[in-house]
Amino acid sequence: MEHVGALETTERDRPIVRSGSVAPDRIRLCLPYILSGCALVIYAVWSLSLHAAFQSGGQDLGLFEQAIRSYADGHWPTSDLKGPGIPLLGDHFSPILAVLAPFYLLWPSPAMLLVAQAALLALSVIPVTRHAIRVLGTVRGVAIGAGYVLSTGLLETMIHDFHEVCFAVPMLAFAGERLLRREWGWAVAYAVPLVLVKEDLAMTLAVLGLYLVIQGQRRLGWATVAFGVVTTAVIIKVVLPLINGGVYAYGSKWGGFAPFAGFPIKVATLAVLLAPMAFAALRSPLAMLLVPTLAWRLLSGFHFYWSPALYYDAVLIPIAFLAAVDGIRRARGTWLRRAAPICAVVAALCSTTVVLLHANQPRWTDEQQAAAREILARVPDGATVAAAGRLAPHLTSRCRVLLYPTYPSGAEQSEWVVVTRPEGSWPLSIPEQEKRLSELTRTSYDVVVRNDTATLLHRRSGT
Repeated sequence: MEHVGALETTERDRPIVRSGSVAPDRIRLCLPYILSGCALVIYAVWSLSLHAAFQSGGQDLGLFEQAIRSYADGHWPTSDLKGPGIPLLGDHFSPILAVLAPFYLLWPSPAMLLVAQAALLALSVIPVTRHAIRVLGTVRGVAIGAGYVLSTGLLETMIHDFHEVCFAVPMLAFAGERLLRREWGWAVAYAVPLVLVKEDLAMTLAVLGLYLVIQGQRRLGWATVAFGVVTTAVIIKVVLPLINGGVYAYGSKWGGFAPFAGFPIKVATLAVLLAPMAFAALRSPLAMLLVPTLAWRLLSGFHFYWSPALYYDAVLIPIAFLAAVDGIRRARGTWLRRAAPICAVVAALCSTTVVLLHANQPRWTDEQQAAAREILARVPDGATVAAAGRLAPHLTSRCRVLLYPTYPSGAEQSEWVVVTRPEGSWPLSIPEQEKRLSELTRTSYDVVVRNDTATLLHRRSGT
């Protein structure tokens, strides 16, 4: 029986087509790594250029830098941009962020976070492309790998500052590849750290256990299911409330059951996720790993969860692509093996165009950026400053930074305030922004410098 199983595995991993496998074996083996390196350059350069152009924000890049800076200083993670002294482990359970603390000590900058995220996303390219080449041949496999690199979910994650879910992307990619190769122990080993990334991902681990049960691995499968379910319950019902003053901060957003609200947006989200591979993922049982994340997002009444235009798709992309490759294998001899790689490339070109347009609106001119840097340079190191969202992540590595316009307020009367010129409508309208600034200058702050981009205020002595 063991001999038969080995034969089945060999047949499963054999490429469907031989005509695409024209590259020498050594080059063929290197292609996933070459594509991963290209992805690293694209993600890192793009995200760093957005940050340099003041397209990043205090929430979330500045917030996460403050958390990692806390770990680097030997403290539990807090972020003054979230709220003075708020323990972030009570907000989302993401102790995996501590892994970046040693790197932050070497490079104390928000740029380190962006490069780390780029590296983690690029790392996930290797198993996805490797499996696609193994099953579909070199040309089609590389086409699917390229489609993965430029998929909407990964590009949206890359342009939206930094988020802890970047750790989950390679974990799920390697775990999914091992599941499809029937290397059950390795698959679980890659997936178990998901519980350290974010509280909802423990249920994805539980569903991975159900996949193992379906594949006949009952003992390991049920143990994984139990671990995932129990860990979810302990984190959400015990750990997070214990740290966060007795409540789970996101319980109301998960609890607002609204399955039919925003139906067109939800359909668009599913289409953006599955259409790039011609919906081939639906032919594979691996697609069941998509269910936990899609369920809490699409059933929630919180409308931000519904859209594909944020970073929430990141953890779904590796599973969707690997499931699609498996679906093509299962549909041997059909149109899918030709259509899916073409769809992946076309979708990648479309998503890149859309994300490029999105990432460039609105954007400051070079003169405005230079003016902002000139004002930020006037803020001394170690100062406490209330900063507008665009300016905050440019100060978090050297100052204590609060979020303007929430602060200065009450006991948190920062020494400095730095704000952009009134623009946009969040969190205050332009008239409200102007009124807030006038109140500060009238009551307790003097204008140090003002230009067409930003204004720097300093608190009057004795106020």
